[in-house]
Amino acid sequence: MRTRTLPAATALAVLFCSAALAVTSAAPALADSSSLLPVTSTGDVVVDGVHQRVFISDPKSGKVVATDYSGTVVGTIASLPGVRGLELSADSGTLYAAVEDADAIVAIDTATATEAHRYPTGAGTQPEYPALAGGKLWFGYRGSGTGNIGSLDLSGTDPVVALGQDTHKTWNDAPILASSPGAPGTVVAGTSGQSPNELAVFDVSSGSATRTAYAWDPGSSSDLSDLAVTPDGKDVVTASGSPYKQQVFKLSDLSEDGSYTTNAYPNAVDIAPDGAVAAGTFSWYDPDVHIFEPGVSTPVRQYDFPNTGNSSGADTLAASGLAWAPDASKLFAVSYNDSDVYSLRVLDNPTKADTGLTATAPSTAPRAKSLSVTGKLTSNAAFPSGTTVSVRRTDAESPSGKLLGTATVGADGSYSFADTPPAGGQVTYTVGYTGDEYHAAATATTTANITRTATTLTLSDNGKVYAYNTAVKFTAHLGTTYKNHTVEIYADPYGTDKPNKLIKSGTVDSSGNLSTTVYLTRDTKLTAKYTGDTRYAPVTVTSTVGARVKVSTALSGYYKTATAWNQTYRYFHKSKDPVFDTTMTPYPGRKYKVEVQGYYQGAWRSTHSEYLELGAGGKDTLELTGTPPTGVRFRIRSSYIDTQSGDNVNSTTYGTWKYLIFTS
Repeated sequence: MRTRTLPAATALAVLFCSAALAVTSAAPALADSSSLLPVTSTGDVVVDGVHQRVFISDPKSGKVVATDYSGTVVGTIASLPGVRGLELSADSGTLYAAVEDADAIVAIDTATATEAHRYPTGAGTQPEYPALAGGKLWFGYRGSGTGNIGSLDLSGTDPVVALGQDTHKTWNDAPILASSPGAPGTVVAGTSGQSPNELAVFDVSSGSATRTAYAWDPGSSSDLSDLAVTPDGKDVVTASGSPYKQQVFKLSDLSEDGSYTTNAYPNAVDIAPDGAVAAGTFSWYDPDVHIFEPGVSTPVRQYDFPNTGNSSGADTLAASGLAWAPDASKLFAVSYNDSDVYSLRVLDNPTKADTGLTATAPSTAPRAKSLSVTGKLTSNAAFPSGTTVSVRRTDAESPSGKLLGTATVGADGSYSFADTPPAGGQVTYTVGYTGDEYHAAATATTTANITRTATTLTLSDNGKVYAYNTAVKFTAHLGTTYKNHTVEIYADPYGTDKPNKLIKSGTVDSSGNLSTTVYLTRDTKLTAKYTGDTRYAPVTVTSTVGARVKVSTALSGYYKTATAWNQTYRYFHKSKDPVFDTTMTPYPGRKYKVEVQGYYQGAWRSTHSEYLELGAGGKDTLELTGTPPTGVRFRIRSSYIDTQSGDNVNSTTYGTWKYLIFTS
């Protein structure tokens, strides 16, 4: 309980006083899946199918992050400054990482996601792009302002590094390297971010690199970001900022051998073991990932990333940010938004053509009458004759769903299915296509509101207000129904600290009534619910009742009491400061309104009004200080005013007036 002061000359100044003093006390204070990646950049992505892990390099943070196939981080390999290119051993046991700022190739144990060995490549070499071929690990490195190719031989007792393997020395920067099991003795190299591009093919089967093909400005391309060699070892596919397609070149002579048409700006490519090509583009407003069958220039499937940032453009694909699972069942893509928040997107069954499926039923229909479910199955790839879709109905009588049969898809992809719903209420029709070798599965749903008979439900006492802690009996009355005769009654007291709660659930009596008693300490919203049955519709009704607060006040310091003007007055010497105590039902942050009135010209008139915060336990003491006028009738009270007292938990409650007079 606290004690505060209020100058009586202010609080009790009647309207005819010539001056008012200020209050001296301080006023009271009235969904394919997606997961976020803990990286700040990305350099390369590699998938380990044996351990089902995805490895992502982060050059800025100097680490490699390992996730499982769902995108959950399972390990982090740190202390790899500038790490960029990654290469997985044939047995998936070792991941090789080119660590530019450490001048080293680091071997990572894929089973434990920990660093196993570190192989220095020489001071100032800055290796960036590794590739396994011919029994060695080859790497593109920067080295004193020019690019070249080096090798790391781990076949002997000690590792052996050989630099300057490309004797032609045409690279201005570290070349991007790629290889394929289909050409085990071949390495392909390409410029990084150069205009125009240059490509070269090297025979490394002898242990050293011999250039067998070279092309300056192949296909009039520039700004190479990524390249991949086809599984058969015949072609290399490039991703360059220009032109807007992933170009294909023969390894034999680097002549053009087709392309995969995408959009602006190509920045990634990866090829699955079965030859499926995943082509990526840096595209704010167009698809980001494009899936192609081998040798077919039209995509079988495309993915457009959502916008998770604050710009008008959507998230974009990171350069070299695509990697296939070895069985081609998943494609992993790294994207980022305008706030440089990175995500790993897991794309399932990407080689199958997109399948569209729609389903439409009447929005409303009568029970036990025939209706038609119609729709269309679509895809870029044609469906075989006789393709069917299944139809399942879910309703009140079959909550787990009931298979109704199949509908044959027409030549234009359309279908129709007739059904007679036995139950009323919401009926959901689920139409499914299981997919095949060339098409992804698809599902579509549609709902129909099957009309049911309305019944009545009432709840007593709406709008009434009761004294604090009054026991009130509430009665719900349910009209005619079919099989369900259960009613639920909920009580939701005002205030965020008390949840809506089921207080009574049961079968109504022979008169259709269900009653429950509630002790009201707050304004409360009562809700009665009938969930319906197969013939009668559900219904919900509410009843909101008020509960006043408990408030008591007391004056102390007076020298006598007397009955006057039909009220009991407390008499105070003007030299004695009255003390006014208030006790009110507490609630966090609650205030009470103190009002003072003086009787003047035949009526009570307000002289002071103020909201004061309650102290601990809902108590507060107000001391009226100063020199008040004498011989004037005053009265004072404390009240709770709904919402204005700092909350809306109770109904407005006015305290009783306390009457007082000051004498000399």
